[in-house]
Amino acid sequence: MYCRNCGKEMDDLAAVCISCGVSKDDGNTFCRNCGNTINPNAEFCTNCGSTTNRKVVYEGEQKSKIAAGVLGILVGTLGIHNFYLGYTSKAIAQLLLGTVGVILCGIGPVASAIWGLVEGIMILTGSIDTDGNGVPLKD
Repeated sequence: MYCRNCGKEMDDLAAVCISCGVSKDDGNTFCRNCGNTINPNAEFCTNCGSTTNRKVVYEGEQKSKIAAGVLGILVGTLGIHNFYLGYTSKAIAQLLLGTVGVILCGIGPVASAIWGLVEGIMILTGSIDTDGNGVPLKD
């Protein structure tokens, strides 16, 4: 195994690199498998093909799990929580069921409200844990 920070060979059982003192999981300049220099944003080493195990950071683009859950419970009839999470098609279906569904003897809004309530609870409990783009929801 090679240090991801300095590229020097290190023992597989070592917690830190003896050469630079950095934890074995820190650093993103060198491939852990072959020790060659890699692009810090690369997912794979171009030399040996191994994954770089880079840490994915979603700062600024993650949606709030609590906000989505509360929107689902309070205004789920209109699909606002699905618009917020980026599930546009599902949100439009819920909006139409909740508004135009009045024509169906009031069954549409009731069904849409139950749908929103259930999804709101699923979001808060973690059953739904990603937005429409696959980005995990933050707590």
